[in-house]
Amino acid sequence: MADVSPLFARIQEDLTAARRAQDKDTLLLLGTVLADLRNRELDASAPLTDDDVVDVVRKGIKRRKESQQMFVTGGREELAAREASEAAHLEKYLPPAVSDDELRSAVQAAIAAGAGNIGAIMGRVMPQFKGRADGSQISAIAKEALAAR
Repeated sequence: MADVSPLFARIQEDLTAARRAQDKDTLLLLGTVLADLRNRELDASAPLTDDDVVDVVRKGIKRRKESQQMFVTGGREELAAREASEAAHLEKYLPPAVSDDELRSAVQAAIAAGAGNIGAIMGRVMPQFKGRADGSQISAIAKEALAAR
């Protein structure tokens, strides 16, 4: 791991700080994320870029939100709160979110360029916002735009 991305290095530094502060919850959370990052790095056989790190962090957030929903359904509010807290903690490693207005204008531009269905719109819009917007958010805006036509 000679060349680590700045975001990967930041997570490692935060893990070290959590270890020094004896913050067990943060230590466990970031240790899990770093393990996921190292596995991804082994799979890729190359150093991770910030985009790769953001992808792994997004997947971690998604897993925690899914767990949170299951805990709420099962009546385990204390565990749901913990999952929500972990997801919120991980969100600080994501780039600034894209506004809905910016997504709407990109979707409208894709429709104007000839994209007539969800798949075509997503194919044009997703690469523009890789790592900065959630696919479900873009999909919802695309469906709304198509319904308004």
